[in-house]
This record gives sequence, C-alpha cells and structure tokens, in this order.
Amino acid sequence: MAPLVQVEQIEKRFGDVRALDRVSFEVEAGEWIAIMGPSGSGKTSLINILGGLDHPTAGRISVDGLEIANLGERELTRYRADKIGFVFQQFHLVPYLTALENVMLAQYFHSITDEKDAAEALRRVGLGDRLDHVPAALSGGEQQRVAIARALINQPKLILADEPTGNLDEANEAVVLNLFHELHDAGHTILVVTHSQAIGNLADRRIELEHGRVARIVTTSLAKE
Repeated sequence: MAPLVQVEQIEKRFGDVRALDRVSFEVEAGEWIAIMGPSGSGKTSLINILGGLDHPTAGRISVDGLEIANLGERELTRYRADKIGFVFQQFHLVPYLTALENVMLAQYFHSITDEKDAAEALRRVGLGDRLDHVPAALSGGEQQRVAIARALINQPKLILADEPTGNLDEANEAVVLNLFHELHDAGHTILVVTHSQAIGNLADRRIELEHGRVARIVTTSLAKE
C-alpha cells in the first residue's frame, strides 16, 4: 500500500525568503509523527500546506491518494472537511456555543448534524458531563479536549496538531498527551508540531527541520520498544 502522506520536493517562498526548501518525506497510516525545529524552521508553513490552508510554491503532496498541491479553494475546503482533523494551540472554539454545539459545527461542512455522534465524541475525550458548557466555563485542558473531539467527529484520515499543549499547564498537558496516545493506539495517523523534545520522543518518528529543510528524521527509542 502507498503511504498515507507523500511529500515530494515541497518549496514555499515568500518573496526572496524560502520557508520550505525541497522538503520530502512519507507518513504511513497509523504513524505518530512529530515535526520539530526552531522558530522560523518552516514547521507552520509545512502543517498549513498539509492541511490545505496554504499552497506550496513548488512540489507534490498526496494525502490518502489525493494530490492537493494544485487544488482550488472549493476543492481544498472539501479536502479539509473529508480528510483532515485540526487541533490548534488556541483551541478556536466559538465562545457562545456549548461544547456539544462546537463539535457539531464541524459536521455542518457535511450537511449533517448528529447530536448523538457529537456527544459520543465528547464522551470519548472524557467530557460526557460537559456537553452543555460554553468554553468560558471549561478549563484550558477541557477546551483542548473539545477541540480534539471536534477534530475527530468526521473520522479524518489525518490529524494535524499545531502545538496542542502550548497553552496548557503540566497537569492538563499530561491529560491531552494521554489522549493522543489513545488515538494513536486506536490507529489514527497524527502529525504534531511541537517545540518539546519530551513530546517529540513520544512519537514514532521525529521530522526535524532547520532553515526550511529536513535536517534529520529520527525513529524514537520509545517507538522501537
């Protein structure tokens, strides 16, 4: 079987600045990949392109057999709805909607709203007793778990997480990382951008970027055990 994600010679330029410079790698279905590197190394540009939020300047990307590099905006919207689950550092929850309604919001792109499925997604992340709470009534860790439930509701092929524990304290970080472990064990494919070496070591592999290039790809010791 072909890898779930194939990135070939991707470039991203902003004027004379090359944010990504001939980046290539593959991700197998079910892998947990950490994308790491210092600020300005190209991590955000890479995850935005993989998520269909931006276009590469050059190169080829295939996700679940779909070539996405040259898709138009309408096609990219469908791609994001069908194949991608996003988890952001800032949560991006709608403040006047309940946890249940925030999860159901992701279903609107499929012209369906299934309250039972949304409630089950929240129970899966340990929030079965928080369905009717608005974001302001939830802790940071609970808000991030709502965001994860929202990312999972459409059964995405690929979960993209951008610094998902960056705004959390140590206790909530542990809860969210344990949830990612459970998702990984259940067979989900996860790409997470992180500055944390400890979080990077939890992944199957680390893709380390420097100056827009792949500096190294490391298989973690935990993944080998």
